[in-house]
Amino acid sequence: MSRIEIAFGRAHLAVDLPPEAEPRIIRKPDLPKLADPRGAIAAALAAPIGSASLPRLATGRRSACILICDITRPVPNHLFLRPMIEQMMAAGIPADGITVLVATGLHRPNEGAELAELVGDPWVLETVRVVNHFARNDEDHVDLGVTPTRGVPIRINRLFAEAELRIATGLVEPHFMAGWSGGRKVVAPGVAHHTTIRTFHSARFMEDPLAVQCNLVGNPLHEEQLQIVRRLGDVYALNTVIDEARDLVFVSFGEIVASHLAAVAFIDKATRVAVGRQFGTIVTSSAGYPLDKTYYQTVKGMVTPLDILAPGGTLIIASECSEGFGSGEFKEAQRRLVELGPDRFLATLTAKSLAEIDEWQTEMQLKPMRKGRIQLYTTGLDAELRALTGVETIASVADAVRASIARTGDRGVAVIPEGPYVVPVVAAGA
Repeated sequence: MSRIEIAFGRAHLAVDLPPEAEPRIIRKPDLPKLADPRGAIAAALAAPIGSASLPRLATGRRSACILICDITRPVPNHLFLRPMIEQMMAAGIPADGITVLVATGLHRPNEGAELAELVGDPWVLETVRVVNHFARNDEDHVDLGVTPTRGVPIRINRLFAEAELRIATGLVEPHFMAGWSGGRKVVAPGVAHHTTIRTFHSARFMEDPLAVQCNLVGNPLHEEQLQIVRRLGDVYALNTVIDEARDLVFVSFGEIVASHLAAVAFIDKATRVAVGRQFGTIVTSSAGYPLDKTYYQTVKGMVTPLDILAPGGTLIIASECSEGFGSGEFKEAQRRLVELGPDRFLATLTAKSLAEIDEWQTEMQLKPMRKGRIQLYTTGLDAELRALTGVETIASVADAVRASIARTGDRGVAVIPEGPYVVPVVAAGA
């Protein structure tokens, strides 16, 4: 019997696999931790990619807006926010001219103790203004027209658009639609109006075969995001990469596109792990806290390993869902999925130019459902919500593995402890 551990909540879930299982543990290769993370951040700010240093960028400016990701991303804000703000203030930007804006997209705001956890440094909260983005507040946005290629409305939070110095910060990791997170994605959809976000998530983007993880070439979401940041003018970014222990392994700063591509280049080969075959059984996670706080975020972990799932195989995902299901809109979309079935649900989406809020995550769930059997282990959903997942919920991961092996005849079990932060692919000779 083999014992495995996969990310679950703030700890791990231990699973004793049955004796007949032949597990293949799939992880990113070990990435060297930065011995001096704060020193690496200081060096990145002093020697940026494609731009002047942060002190030079801040000189002569009277306002600045720094974007940070919301609580669903484990970005090490505690390492870089204070030094960035201190350099801005030393260059002459007054503290009351600096805003830290939480790029919530259409997620709920982060407030109170959660905001303090997100920022990670009381000094920041005491020194500058820290506020959430609200995509549904029309008056909070400026209208910059539409993108030239696909006509996406460019409506961006006024605090960011009108700041004299604009900086996005974030985490570069695989994203199942935009290719990679971080950089331009923190701007749009991060601080975009709901019409911009809902256009991005319409079926014409979501069903595009190039709108997939780890791909930027021809990806319509990426291309539109680039057009939006170019319309804004000068925008800069600090991008981070972390390892499985959430320690910093890479940081870049500079012009938003160039600095983001540098981070992508660093993490790309490590993230895509060639495994050489498809499996009848996959055991994966939603990457633990904070990504597995809701079922909404859990869908990402279902999509990421699809390349190595054998047709008709079983994908077993463990997600705590400590905060429950997700938004009311997502719950309603899942209800429609369960009532209509996958084909009829998809048919209701294809004619829309604006997706309904959060139904895009349900649309993404259709992809794993088309390929195999999806099973969910969770401790955070009651019976009503389990029924709305549209997938089979299980009481034991080990029992589910045993049943899958018996059903498929494949003793190989792919185990992905870190969930959607690792992208396994079938490749000859792996």
